[in-house]
Amino acid sequence: MFHLLVLAGVVLGGYILLTQTLFKRSKCKGQAAMAGKTVIITGGNTGIGKATALRLAGRGAKVILACRNRDKAQDAIADIQQETGSTDVFYMELDLASMKSVRSFAEMFLKTESRLDLLINNAGLVGDGQTEDGFGIQLGVNHLGHFLLSHLLLGRLKEAGGGRVVTLSSMAHSWGHIDPEALEVDKHLGTGKYSWQFFYAYCNSKLCNVLFTHELAKRLKGSNVTCYSLHPGVVRTGLSRHCSLWQKVFIEPIARLLFLDPEAGAQTTLHCCLQEGIEPLSGRYFACCAVQESCAKARDDAVAQKLWEVSERLCGIS
Repeated sequence: MFHLLVLAGVVLGGYILLTQTLFKRSKCKGQAAMAGKTVIITGGNTGIGKATALRLAGRGAKVILACRNRDKAQDAIADIQQETGSTDVFYMELDLASMKSVRSFAEMFLKTESRLDLLINNAGLVGDGQTEDGFGIQLGVNHLGHFLLSHLLLGRLKEAGGGRVVTLSSMAHSWGHIDPEALEVDKHLGTGKYSWQFFYAYCNSKLCNVLFTHELAKRLKGSNVTCYSLHPGVVRTGLSRHCSLWQKVFIEPIARLLFLDPEAGAQTTLHCCLQEGIEPLSGRYFACCAVQESCAKARDDAVAQKLWEVSERLCGIS
């Protein structure tokens, strides 16, 4: 009996430790007014994106769900309307795995919408394969698609005054590595048939997100637009939908026990959107609704600049 009590104590202690560290919850306290403002959320039809859309719509923002699947987007819109009463939530088709789709989305948005206040680069995936432009899927979706989208919409953000670019990264960025010159040649962040190879490419893509924000802040100096990257927490979402069945069977029980739900996972995104007074922290990395120090390689000025230049060429900007 004594041994069972000790074991139970160890398990309980481990659970408490994990929920206060790796799986810690936080709460956005930002109160910025959103009425009359326009928000784009990539991947806004599910998971963290949907939870973010719901809260911003509830505050009176016009929310555009930028995603591929129309049916899922319409279902999300119905849910948001039912919970918030907002009739100002809309779907616009966007496939981040297609440069053509990104450009078409931006062109349509700029034609139909007179302002943009928040661009939330939320969508992401873990998996293998290629985009229609021949890039590794995680490079194309998690980084290049958002890089191009942000580039095309920055002008409209500047016009609104006080606009923000919020990009979801992950604590996994600290395990990533980026060689911009090799990236330009290979056009992927890692490939292979094993899950650890998918995950390594994911870590690299999340490092790209933090480096992108780091460099973007420098290029936005003197403007009224700020930018932030963030770790949303370890969240139970559809991010691993490309994982194998046995991996999902292994992960699912742990996810149900420990992972944050999308509402909890949206809190740091909402903090970066709604918290007033964080403008001097433009370019910084956030977690648990507070600014955090990203790893040293995510603050490397030379790598960030080189990644930006390579990304421009891969997107056909320069």
